[in-house]
Amino acid sequence: MEPTTDPTAADPARAGAAATFTEADLDALRRARHQLETPPLGMKLAAIVGAPVEKLIARLPGVANDKVIDATQAALRKCLGLALKTLGRQGALVTDASRTSAKPSNLLHKFAVATTGAAGGAFGLFALPVELPVTTTLMFRSICDIARSEGEDLASADTQLQCLTVFGMGGRSAADDEADFGYFIVRGALAKAVSAASSEMATKGFAAHGSTALLKLMQTVAARFSVQVSEQVAAKSIPAIGAVLGAMVNTVFIDHFQQVAHGHFTVRRLERRYGEAAVHAAYDAIDVSLD
Repeated sequence: MEPTTDPTAADPARAGAAATFTEADLDALRRARHQLETPPLGMKLAAIVGAPVEKLIARLPGVANDKVIDATQAALRKCLGLALKTLGRQGALVTDASRTSAKPSNLLHKFAVATTGAAGGAFGLFALPVELPVTTTLMFRSICDIARSEGEDLASADTQLQCLTVFGMGGRSAADDEADFGYFIVRGALAKAVSAASSEMATKGFAAHGSTALLKLMQTVAARFSVQVSEQVAAKSIPAIGAVLGAMVNTVFIDHFQQVAHGHFTVRRLERRYGEAAVHAAYDAIDVSLD
């Protein structure tokens, strides 16, 4: 008779948290860590376009940086306006939000963003001010849909801002030292700004649109998100990229942030059940070599 093997022996997360975490929740946390510590967007785009994104960024015209910053700010303002207008209206951000247990419509949102990418691929950088706000709003709705599927209340100001901050968690920049320490460090850096903005949204609603706390949060998220937008624009800067490759780039773009959203809201769901400290400890104990 062969000796039985202990499934927790190869995984410290299971060994340390088996007494409290169910097997299903530990597996969900493992998937969340994989999604949150996923390779940077630039690496994914490089695999699609066949060239290092850093070199493509260097080839962009000088005016491109200003266009990216302006378009990023406009895109996030549109998302923030959508959140404020729908504050307190459960289900207004997603069409199928009546049941919190329903799966998110990831494929539908990917198709919509691929369509905007096809249009952007035909017009290049000139299409950015028009395309990015539309693409980002579609991504924001997808992120909200994922949050709803993990039990979040979309009528809550905090939930809507958590959806917005996913754009700030979706990548790592050489200029962003915090990103090198992983998900919990980046999330912690955003937490204070989220808390202040959430309080203002909860009390002032749409009147909070120009508040200092909300603007500070949006600027923080925009600074991180603009790095990912620059990589997306660079991938689309290849001559004669065409509609097909433009659609592929946008599909990779939204898939990246959907993965981050799934990871983030899975962690929050588990924290509501087990507590933040227990989830953080189990997350850190996961052996990434087994992913």
